[in-house]
Amino acid sequence: MSTAAVLHVAGARPNFPKAAPVIRALDRFGIRQRLIHTGQHYDERMSDVFFRQLGLREPDINLGVGSGSHASQTAAIMTHLEELLVADPPELTVIYGDVNSALAAALVATKLHIPVAHVEAGLRSFDRSMPEEVNRIVVDRVSDLLFATSPDAAVHLGNEGIAADRIYLVGNPMIDTLLDNLDRFDIAGIRAALALPDRYIVATLHRPANVDDPVDANDLVKAMHSVADQIPVILPLHPRGRSHLENAGLLSHRALRVVEPLGYIEFVSLVRGAAAVVTDSGGVQEETTMLGVPCLTLRPNTERPITITHGTNRLVSRAALAEVVASTLKAERPATWRTPPLWDGKAGERIAEVIAGELGL
Repeated sequence: MSTAAVLHVAGARPNFPKAAPVIRALDRFGIRQRLIHTGQHYDERMSDVFFRQLGLREPDINLGVGSGSHASQTAAIMTHLEELLVADPPELTVIYGDVNSALAAALVATKLHIPVAHVEAGLRSFDRSMPEEVNRIVVDRVSDLLFATSPDAAVHLGNEGIAADRIYLVGNPMIDTLLDNLDRFDIAGIRAALALPDRYIVATLHRPANVDDPVDANDLVKAMHSVADQIPVILPLHPRGRSHLENAGLLSHRALRVVEPLGYIEFVSLVRGAAAVVTDSGGVQEETTMLGVPCLTLRPNTERPITITHGTNRLVSRAALAEVVASTLKAERPATWRTPPLWDGKAGERIAEVIAGELGL
């Protein structure tokens, strides 16, 4: 008999706040579970600290694949996972998000005839220049259970010909984690720890379209300096693209401060206290939507349009960023804002109920 009925595969920082509420909810059903960390994010600040802060069980196995090209990273994960799943196949593999770990796990499990559940299914930017968009499409195509975080995601899946009885609109488990930890987000504490003023902007920037090409990196740095001309900026800097941004002079502005990646509690505390956030991250768009923090997304599109229609998010170009920041700061943070349906802290429970039913419990 397999050592686990459900195998969870995670590998990057955003996966862990999504997995934590699902794992906890499945525990309440008494379902045997294993957690594999692929090691796609391998820095302690990028992953391990999340396990401690979220009360998430330590991974049963860490594949430790590290960084690399898309092909080499995906191939390394697939090779390791295949060995594990052949030796000890679960009844269901649960995959989170849209990183290379998700793609690799979906392909391996499907070819071994192990059912796949995709948490965060149906998100679409309709921009295949984004590696994550390709991953999303492939993972959804081979998944057996598709858990959508928003109504538009469920519609996309239906439009792609996926049967309605495989699609479940469950809400957003990342928001479960945020709501569970609201009392732990310490704005005053993080301001004191980082010596920040009352008003500041948080930035997170790592997408290939912004940082991989030196010309784009130069444009991005100029845009961020124009923000720092108006208000202090703090930037927890992802390893990806760091050299290009620093070579473009990122650190030359005295009001723009770069720090190492933060733990979950510290980072969301920082975001919660910000006047606004400048980002190209998907998860940050969701967190700011719930916290009512103005979010300026430096991308031409988003796979999370509900954060615009039901939140505080806005798509902004690098050229327009300075002007939009000025108007955002003048308007200040909204007193009230809309939040998406079913983003109520119970997505993990809904997912667990479906999985338990599939397992005959």
